Amino acid sequence: MIFTELRFLFFFVVVFGVYWALRREGWRKNWLLATSYVFYAGWDWRFLFLIVSSTLVDYVAGWQLAGGPLQKSRGKRHVWLLFSLIANLGLLGFFKYYNFFVDSGARLLQWLGLPASAPALHIILPVGISFYTFQTLSYTLDVYRGKIPVTRNLRDFALFVAFFPQLVAGPIVRAADFLPQFKSDHRLADVRFRACLSLFLFGYIKKACVSDQLAPLVDRVFADPAAFGCSAHWLAVCVFWVQL
Repeated sequence: MIFTELRFLFFFVVVFGVYWALRREGWRKNWLLATSYVFYAGWDWRFLFLIVSSTLVDYVAGWQLAGGPLQKSRGKRHVWLLFSLIANLGLLGFFKYYNFFVDSGARLLQWLGLPASAPALHIILPVGISFYTFQTLSYTLDVYRGKIPVTRNLRDFALFVAFFPQLVAGPIVRAADFLPQFKSDHRLADVRFRACLSLFLFGYIKKACVSDQLAPLVDRVFADPAAFGCSAHWLAVCVFWVQL
């Protein structure tokens, strides 16, 4: 689901309306977590297990890093931190760089005169995996350094990881900024509708009316660089900057 699609607008209106119709903060959190998972599953439901796995890994790691006797054992804290790093970066590295490293290794062996073939896999890169991987890692590192307290509530931590507005396009949100917002009650009267609608509309115009319209021009030059001159390449680079 893309933010500029009409179905996202419908999705957002439903989420927003039901959220404020619910009276208890616990129900609201449950609703946001469920809709965030639905939002992510809308791209490919099979990859839900990745974000859930990443959530559980760092929830358990954070719990162990801040739990009782382990605070006195530096070695055990290092083990749990290393567990979090290997699990998250290993998952990210496999989906994002497996074919690159395998192909590069095979080419190196062939250059050395050794028989080698690259067992490439048809791996689909899960959307948003970089964002939520580094987001959960930032939480583990902050708990390890004592910058934030551990989150005991699994639902709150899962919502921190899967919150749909920044799940697939960022930015990476720090737990110190996000999690404390769960401690206070929220009122519809506190919502600054004018400012929110202005940001919503401004972002939509930049994405749908500017960035998406420039993308075909940039892609055309980058797809066949030899067909264009120097000035076209400079123009494409500048337009690509505007697109980003």
